Amino acid sequence: MTVQGRGAVVTGGGRGIGAATAEALSNQGTRVVVAARTSAEIDSVAEALRGNGGEAWAICCDVTDPESIESLINQSIERLGRIDILVNNAGIATAAPLVKMSLSTWTQMWAVNTTGSFLCMRATLPRMVEHGWGRVVNVASIAGLRGAAYISGYAASKHAQIGLTRSAAAEVASAGVTVNAVCPGYVDTPMTDATIANITDKTGMNEEEALNAILATSPQHRLITSEEVAASIAFLCTDEARSINGQTIVLDGGAISTH
Repeated sequence: MTVQGRGAVVTGGGRGIGAATAEALSNQGTRVVVAARTSAEIDSVAEALRGNGGEAWAICCDVTDPESIESLINQSIERLGRIDILVNNAGIATAAPLVKMSLSTWTQMWAVNTTGSFLCMRATLPRMVEHGWGRVVNVASIAGLRGAAYISGYAASKHAQIGLTRSAAAEVASAGVTVNAVCPGYVDTPMTDATIANITDKTGMNEEEALNAILATSPQHRLITSEEVAASIAFLCTDEARSINGQTIVLDGGAISTH
């Protein structure tokens, strides 16, 4: 299984799942553009990939801005020649009771988590279809498959992202292009750290108690690693995964199946 020689764009590529995905693809010979709103983290990721023998570039992009995305795509094509792989990993999460969630918080989560994926796909899919080969992987969440208290905005945006994935997959299936989503549970990333901090702030739990509350949601009683998610994403980008299309790949240690 290989993606050697392919060109990939990974949004939200500065840390966590995005950085791990960029590394996984680069290790398999993919040339990678890592994108995020600010340069510091993606510069470090790209430098590390180049230091390991890969070809990588860092490009700043705001996925909520169509002009910024168009610039990202144009700059990526200049460097890669063509974009074969798109990983929509940029995402944000804010927890709050529905009745206390501000409209601006709701709107921002949808702008990044759902509209951002839409805009990036709209800009890249025509080119993939033209070339007759492409892989899109949207990083969703198990929150996109079931609801939970205090994450109505996040869960709604991720449900929509999964619907977007399935619909887009049907549109491009005959063109050699696949569109899939991965749905991790709690991952050992800064986003989960922020969730723990939010729990302690709102419940009075200490950090250990908050972490244990999160771990209790998984039969494996552990956090998923970014590298595990990245490995699944990298496989979905291979030729061998060409029959997997419009799917949601769940990585949660069995949490959904046992609840």
